Amino acid sequence: MRLTLTPDLTDNELVARCLRPDHPADRRMAQRLLFERYKRAMFSVAFRMLNDYDHANDALQDAFVEVFRHLDSFRFQSTLGVWIKTIVVRQALRKRQLEWRFETLDEERHDRAVEIPDTLTGEMLDAAIRSLPDGARTVFVLAEVEGYKHHEIAAMLNISEGTSKSQVSYARKLLRRKLSEPS
Repeated sequence: MRLTLTPDLTDNELVARCLRPDHPADRRMAQRLLFERYKRAMFSVAFRMLNDYDHANDALQDAFVEVFRHLDSFRFQSTLGVWIKTIVVRQALRKRQLEWRFETLDEERHDRAVEIPDTLTGEMLDAAIRSLPDGARTVFVLAEVEGYKHHEIAAMLNISEGTSKSQVSYARKLLRRKLSEPS
């Protein structure tokens, strides 16, 4: 008996169907639906971290291979999206692992919020974030966009918490400068 898949399936139902060994065609359809449901959001995460379209696509593809390989270990202790995002972040970090460049900053830093001009568009902000150096951009995206804590970032990137905080501060400084420049 062939199952029908509709986009309104819950994540729990979709995961269950992705894991059905007795219906390979339906399993593949469920995997495709799961990928389609999450690909845009997960690509955004990878792209923000890597700042490269092709590398982000590679990270996304590698992440979803890992998702489907380990889907049977997902225990619904978090949302499926959070679990997938963690895998995407790890894959993006692997892509950058050999290229980390964190700039050393002095202890005198100010951690004030970025003042946003009224004329700022999403595209302008996105371009400003993409213009950040790799290390600062990665930490900034993880902390300020994705909401990770500095101790989590430090563990993911194998850096100190102080370096994580320093990179966010540095990124904010660069963003303030970039966003205050006349266009």
